[in-house]
Amino acid sequence: MDENDFLAERFEEHRARLRAVAYRMLGSSGEADDAVQEAWLRLSRSDADAVENLGGWLTTVVARVCLNMLRSHETRREDPWDAHRPEPAADREDIADPEHQALLADSVGLALLVVLDTLTPAERLAFVLHDMFAVPFDEIAPVVERTPAATRQLASRARRRVQGAQTAPETDVTRQREVVDAFLAASRGGDFDALLALLDPDVVLRADSAAVRSGAGAARGAQAVAHTFAGRAQAAQPAIINGAAGLVWAPGGQPRVIFGFTIASDGRIVAIDIVADPEGVGRLDLEVLSG
Repeated sequence: MDENDFLAERFEEHRARLRAVAYRMLGSSGEADDAVQEAWLRLSRSDADAVENLGGWLTTVVARVCLNMLRSHETRREDPWDAHRPEPAADREDIADPEHQALLADSVGLALLVVLDTLTPAERLAFVLHDMFAVPFDEIAPVVERTPAATRQLASRARRRVQGAQTAPETDVTRQREVVDAFLAASRGGDFDALLALLDPDVVLRADSAAVRSGAGAARGAQAVAHTFAGRAQAAQPAIINGAAGLVWAPGGQPRVIFGFTIASDGRIVAIDIVADPEGVGRLDLEVLSG
């Protein structure tokens, strides 16, 4: 085995974890693969023998690549989230096992993926690396060009926003379908009052970056969300998305946009998540229903 083959073999030992980090950072399988490939190119051009901790070095490289990609995204689109991001007071300090998180990274929940997309690039990096992969703040700090204390604050703000999107959901799929079907009927019929009755007063409408680029926007509060959907959703169809009731726009039978609903135990909709990224849509377990 020559030196390059040996280096490639060492890199492959870390590929799954690197891809997990990149996918959590970027929310796109294609971009995650690009980031991992860039890490390999940088490794192949470096003095690998001088690297004491190859896994840590590669994680840092992937993080830097992802951060640059996220910042590039920010310059290419207008981000409507700043005025709508929730700021709950809850906090937590528990950190999931990093190896377990790496294995689960390809099954990121729909709501979490969209919420991560609302964070600033630096917040997202700090949260993903620290809370999901247990990377110490003193190792993250140089990547985001902040002190460890400031990096800790980035992760804390991100954690509060992520937790603010969590709620006690309605788990009865039959009940979920009743609520979503009623929402679809009210939306198609332009029944503003019916929409208000279905929405929690503090309901949040979120959209991933692909949906934003297509013209979707964020909204918060029943009035704003009802105005967004009144008279629309004419081509949407009911669907079961990752085991929960939702809606899908699938022209020609090809799913293009997913509408995920978080429904509280009182039957009101507390969040609607719009996913239009092709990679994200393609990874969902989707069953289109008649209606």
